[in-house]
Amino acid sequence: MGLGDKILITDIDIQKINDSHKLIISNFKSYEKELIKFLIEDAIDNQNKKISTTYLWFYKPTKELVGYVSVMTDAINLRGELKEHFRQKDISFKSLPALKIGKLCVSDNYLGRGIGTLMIEFVIILSEKLGKDVGLRFITTDSKRNADPKRDPIHFYKKFGFEVLKQREIGTTPMYKDLIKE
Repeated sequence: MGLGDKILITDIDIQKINDSHKLIISNFKSYEKELIKFLIEDAIDNQNKKISTTYLWFYKPTKELVGYVSVMTDAINLRGELKEHFRQKDISFKSLPALKIGKLCVSDNYLGRGIGTLMIEFVIILSEKLGKDVGLRFITTDSKRNADPKRDPIHFYKKFGFEVLKQREIGTTPMYKDLIKE
């Protein structure tokens, strides 16, 4: 397999983070220093405290950690156009349940090989699976602005049907994907 080839989900081993991963995660490389800091300092602790769950993604042929995604529960407060949209559908709650992508990071060595896409697809499938047992209407995320237009997370999430919940000039941009296609 060449350096730029897309990776298939069958080439990935997904594991929930635990104490046995401490050495492996300490060697993870990403230009996103804040995401490395979370993985090393907070991911296991947050999982133990039932704040979030972090899934580590390993490339089977090399057993290398190629990325991770952390998810947690969330809710979208219905306001403005969104509130009216749901009122027209006879849904008059103040908020609706969601699964939030808290963190998503791909190793520098594996950028552009489709792993981020596979992670989003994984979260969509996870949401659909969880939604069979509990109320779950949306997937949410807070997309961080990036100075590099080739790595624009807002555009990336929009490819999967995410919409901007609230436009912001600085910081993160809250986004959501409705799990019911209408």
